[in-house]
Amino acid sequence: MKYRAVDQKSQQEGCRTTIETLRKKAGLGCIVGRSKAIEGVRRQIEMLSGYRIGVLICGETGTGKELAARAIHYLSERAGGPFIPVNCGAIPENLFENELFGHMRGAFTDARVLQIGLVQEAKGGTLFLDEIGAISVCNQVKLLRFLQDNEYKRLGDARPHKANVRIVAATNRDLPTLVKEGSFREDLYYRLDVASLRIPSLRERTEDIPLLIEHFLRKYSAEYGKIVEAVSCDAMRELLQYSWPGNIRELENKVQNMILTASGPVIEIADIHLPRPCAAEAIETDGFAGAKRRMVESFERDYLTQLLTRHRGDVAGAAREARKSRTGLWNLIRKHGFSPRDFGDHHLSHMGPEPVTPTDSARHGNVTRE
Repeated sequence: MKYRAVDQKSQQEGCRTTIETLRKKAGLGCIVGRSKAIEGVRRQIEMLSGYRIGVLICGETGTGKELAARAIHYLSERAGGPFIPVNCGAIPENLFENELFGHMRGAFTDARVLQIGLVQEAKGGTLFLDEIGAISVCNQVKLLRFLQDNEYKRLGDARPHKANVRIVAATNRDLPTLVKEGSFREDLYYRLDVASLRIPSLRERTEDIPLLIEHFLRKYSAEYGKIVEAVSCDAMRELLQYSWPGNIRELENKVQNMILTASGPVIEIADIHLPRPCAAEAIETDGFAGAKRRMVESFERDYLTQLLTRHRGDVAGAAREARKSRTGLWNLIRKHGFSPRDFGDHHLSHMGPEPVTPTDSARHGNVTRE
């Protein structure tokens, strides 16, 4: 009995160590960025993970909704249980109920063995329903019935089964609009939207782009066995000016491509291949607000280039001419990824004090390994 007690204690300690490791790797540590927008997301995740409620995560494609769902799971009391992701949009309509709830042997022609569903696989953990807006109205009814009482029946089984799972759903579609159109049930929407979390687009957190690039450089240069450690100033400026419609997923793919095609340890502007939509396409896609934002950004970049060129990188003199505070001008310079050093031989001591931020090393020079 003594040996068994010691063995059980050892197993419990090992389990706790594993859970703590998962929390560090799959918790908030996997969400890269220091912007106000992403810090707000982290705070919400920490708060939501402490409650036994469902969560609806909203955001554009490629923003990292599954990462947020995993973080909620691994920071919660269910961290020791499974995290089961389900791409609802990839399941054929006639197989949705079977995939989710399973079937008994003999339930239909090819049902030769008992199959447990994804709900059962997620027992004691979290079931992540991605692309929830893609479910047909018929299957929405079946999902709603399950969410209401946490009970389900396998196909061919008359007995109900209880499901000890937490539901986290995600969508890149506007569910209230779908409700108005009649393609998404209002009662299901309110059942899912007990607590909501919105993941910002990359356009809303451009200051995180250098950190994300640095993160992907470390990850994929090691994976591909290539020494690519930095991004040149010109290349970084090009990457910061792009709108990233595919968000972090697109950025990650482009960094992989740049690593593979780079001829040296520093990614140059020639290594970057970004799509260039024509003005008409951009206006049609983004509407008035998007077109206005691009025009303002273009004006700011041109104005800064001419201003800093005239003053040879002297921010103090440039701020006086622009009738802006030095802090305000520095913020504008950082927003567009410029470095005053690129416009003359002045040193920082001649430019007045620069507000220091954690991303300055990435903004005003190469992105390097920590």
